[in-house]
Amino acid sequence: MTAKKMQITETILRDAHQSLLATRMRTEDMLPAAEKIDRVGYWSLEMWGGATFDASLRFLKECPWERLRKLRQAMPKTRFQMLVRGQNIVGYHNYPDDVVQSFIERAAAGGIDVFRIFDAMNDVRNMKTAIEAALKCGKVVEGTICYTISPVHSVDYFLRLGERLAEMGVQIICLKDMGGLLAPYAAYELVKGLKSRIPLPLHLHSHCTAGLAPMSYMMAIEAGVDILDTALSPLSQGSSQPATEAIVAALKDTPHDTGLDLKLLGEIAEHFYAVRRKYAEFESAVNNQVKADILISQVPGGMLSNLVAQLRQQKAEDKLEAVLAEMPAVRKDLGYPPLVTPTSQICGSQAALNVMTGKRYGVVAAETRNYVMGLYGQPPGPISEEVRQKVLGKKEPISCRPADLLKPGMEQARKEIGSLAGSEEDVLSYALFPEIAKEFFLWRSQQQTASRSADAA
Repeated sequence: MTAKKMQITETILRDAHQSLLATRMRTEDMLPAAEKIDRVGYWSLEMWGGATFDASLRFLKECPWERLRKLRQAMPKTRFQMLVRGQNIVGYHNYPDDVVQSFIERAAAGGIDVFRIFDAMNDVRNMKTAIEAALKCGKVVEGTICYTISPVHSVDYFLRLGERLAEMGVQIICLKDMGGLLAPYAAYELVKGLKSRIPLPLHLHSHCTAGLAPMSYMMAIEAGVDILDTALSPLSQGSSQPATEAIVAALKDTPHDTGLDLKLLGEIAEHFYAVRRKYAEFESAVNNQVKADILISQVPGGMLSNLVAQLRQQKAEDKLEAVLAEMPAVRKDLGYPPLVTPTSQICGSQAALNVMTGKRYGVVAAETRNYVMGLYGQPPGPISEEVRQKVLGKKEPISCRPADLLKPGMEQARKEIGSLAGSEEDVLSYALFPEIAKEFFLWRSQQQTASRSADAA
């Protein structure tokens, strides 16, 4: 066996709490562990992007850009990584090219070293602008394959997609198994195929939702994977990633030894055990369970905890199983999109409406209508003609790249937000989430005024 050190990306500051705690961890709970995290020697630390941007503004009343700056200052040695939803950036619909470009530039300047860029449909047209912008900034780009299971998703489909991403100039291929669907032998076959066809490092991301991920990781290691996503034990397993400590221990004294210090990892873990208890109210009821039925519903970890939270708010938590059962049917109707943000939310919302109303597509969510119209990109498979007619009537879906229909957005955002924006980062926050950002800026202004008044007194 050829010696090949296994590299580790730590997810505890992004996907781990997005999956288990509805993305509620505050910056103040991250910073005390920063010095020790910076000493670990991870390949990268995933600490931004995904739902963290939205949640910071919406729920935590924190500026996400300030979080990036504070963490960057606290961890100068560690490679920072973020998740970018292609043309959706960190939102839930396509944004104009100038907004995408400006966001990537600012994120790179703020300290992001690695951009993991994906599209929920695996439509590379929706990844092109973000990839080109990150490469122009001189950053590492992971071209990402969203893994799923369906009649239209074959091994050859994923291999061809990987080749197209490599042709776009990405330096790393990421295999993103957001639903925890990748079985061990399938992992071996796919990793082996990607490594034989594409001369780039391969990064694997999975979730433990169905209980498969640790086994799939070991098979992927045997097949030649280069980097694995893991989460420190306090926020691992369930709908999160395999435990960092377990993977490090499993590979110790083997040709794939990570070289990471278990004692140091244990010290960091102690901090986050206390943090998890602090956010207990946001725990999903399924966090500590293996949900094998997820192999049918295919709901990804981050969406599962948020779906439970949404149903709880509507006092309809008892409908969870029915909604999960409806998901595969909705997904088939919509051409088998991989279930990742935003398509997981689209399918989930429509499944919930179908269950709650008792009539399939009797009420159609606006996002579902836009999806069928082609505004999210090209689905992997054909959309049900019956559903298309119900949703669109006589309208014809678009065939161009969705962002081609969008006017530049930065100047308009700058005019609309005016003096409430204190920086170009604020303008970007507004361009992405107008109502939420404006509310945050007004709250921030009130806090600043109150603070000045207190100081004067």
